[in-house]
This record gives sequence, structure tokens and C-alpha cells, in this order.
Amino acid sequence: MAKYPNINWRRRRKVDPFDQNPSWELDYKNPELLKLFVTRTGKILPRRITGVSARNQRKLRKAILRARQIGFLPYTTHRT
Repeated sequence: MAKYPNINWRRRRKVDPFDQNPSWELDYKNPELLKLFVTRTGKILPRRITGVSARNQRKLRKAILRARQIGFLPYTTHRT
């Protein structure tokens, strides 16, 4: 069971979720949280959709890329 709720990106105010939830630690060792910001095809969701601030978007991108490199996150879940 995931401890992070599913987020409906389309119908919500654009507020930085990391400022709203201080318990969400932005780290590459936390793949459950990082999966919320990656599409099914492996693309990182943009700021205009997620509402993440510019500073946290840079941290998020770095964490996702590190998690992929180490193997915590897949590059894509799409299978052909």
C-alpha cells in the first residue's frame, strides 16, 4: 500500500506539494514519491501541470535521473 495518495493533476490549485507536505522528502531513494511525478511512458511531468516550484522541480529532476541511473526507477514502463 502506497503512503502517498494519487493526485488528480488536472483539477487542483497550483500549489507546490513539497511546501504543502513537509514530510515529503525529495530524495532519489524514495521511488514511491518520485513515481507521482513521472508519466507511464517515463516522462517527467512539467511544472505547469504539477505546480512544483522551480527550485523543487530542479531537485525533482535530479532525484528522478539519479533513481533511474541506480535502478530504483525504470526509464519507462511502456512495453511494445
